[in-house]
Amino acid sequence: MDLFERRILTVSQLTAGIKDLLETHFDEVWVEGEISNLRCPPSGHLYFTLKDENSQIRAVIFKMQVRYLRFDLEDGLQVVCWGRVGIYEKRGEYQLILDYVEPKGIGSLQLAFEQLKERLAKEGLFDEARKRSLPLLPRKIGIVTSPTGAAIRDILNVLHRRFENIGVVLYPVKVQGEGAAEEIAQGIGYLGEEGEVDVIIVGRGGGSLEDLWAFNDEVVARGIFHSPVPVISAIGHETDFTIADFVADMRAPTPSAAAEMVVREKRDLLRVIDDLEERMEREMDHLLNRKREEVRGAEGRVKDPRRRMEEFRLRLDECWGRLATAVLRTWRENRERAEGVSHLFFSQDPLHEIESLRDGFRQRTRGVIGGICNILSSKRKGWEKEVARLDAMSPLAILKRGYSITRRLPDGMILRDVQEVEVKGMVEVRLHRGEIICRVQGKG
Repeated sequence: MDLFERRILTVSQLTAGIKDLLETHFDEVWVEGEISNLRCPPSGHLYFTLKDENSQIRAVIFKMQVRYLRFDLEDGLQVVCWGRVGIYEKRGEYQLILDYVEPKGIGSLQLAFEQLKERLAKEGLFDEARKRSLPLLPRKIGIVTSPTGAAIRDILNVLHRRFENIGVVLYPVKVQGEGAAEEIAQGIGYLGEEGEVDVIIVGRGGGSLEDLWAFNDEVVARGIFHSPVPVISAIGHETDFTIADFVADMRAPTPSAAAEMVVREKRDLLRVIDDLEERMEREMDHLLNRKREEVRGAEGRVKDPRRRMEEFRLRLDECWGRLATAVLRTWRENRERAEGVSHLFFSQDPLHEIESLRDGFRQRTRGVIGGICNILSSKRKGWEKEVARLDAMSPLAILKRGYSITRRLPDGMILRDVQEVEVKGMVEVRLHRGEIICRVQGKG
């Protein structure tokens, strides 16, 4: 056999060999590093790079393992992982296939607690302004806890000792393990919606962080936040803090302390009631005495009703007389005023006024007629005088005295000179009475 005979492998053979080698030697491995390039595609698997100062390696957590993570992975988080090295033969890439991840330097539960606490705080679930006060004396108290745990015994003992007949409604739930958080949230919602209780205590006895983990669940936090009645958290011991403690309207360090917070001792309340009754009686006595003195003072100022009646009767008689006098005076004044008005009315009778105007009209008519007659007589005399003067100046009057007027025919021109007529010419001679048509026989 040739010592230098070459052994040629295909890529698949080489990759398969590497795969067998790596998966055999690195079947279980713990690796620590920093998460970067975290991706969560729709498949639900988580892909990221695990790196340190000098190297990096791809890593994946499949969906089945993701649901067991108690905290959220994020870039920059230092983690310790457990898994195996796998080869993706299609691309010849190797990567870590992880089954378990925990934060470095801090437990996974603690990190999950801090992450959820920060997120709910940003949403306002821990705001002090929204937290409600406890009722002074609740009619009935709701308790969400295990029916067999120490917490319910402690709570009932304290309640019975402080107020033996106060009403209690227990909603039994699991307080740890699978499904405990959902039962606790359901119990808070049920008691609140039923409206029978005025306050709810939710809690359990002490335990490890894992034992109390149900009270760090988001569903419990939101159940407390949406409860219509105040909620007291009473979980574990005084040093134990859960998410439910931050959301609750009030935190009790222990279940027994929660019972003490929710009700005062009955004898203390009775003592307060007795004190209040005494104060009320004193106040009532003081008030009655003061009112009694006021009544006595008022009685001294009140006169005998019969005397008051007599005074009123006298005042009534006086007023009646004054009223009658005033009425009589008013009647007289009105009557005199009516008579004056009547006299004025009759003196200004329209018929009388018309007759007077008619007489005046007649007198003025006669005056006008007389004036007109005088004017006419005067005008007549003037006219006659003018007529006489005109008659004196009239040619007719001259004709009457024997003169005549001669006109040349046919043009009618009045002849003043004999030369204005020719011999045998025709002329008209106007006499006082009538005219004569003549022929000129000669001129002189």
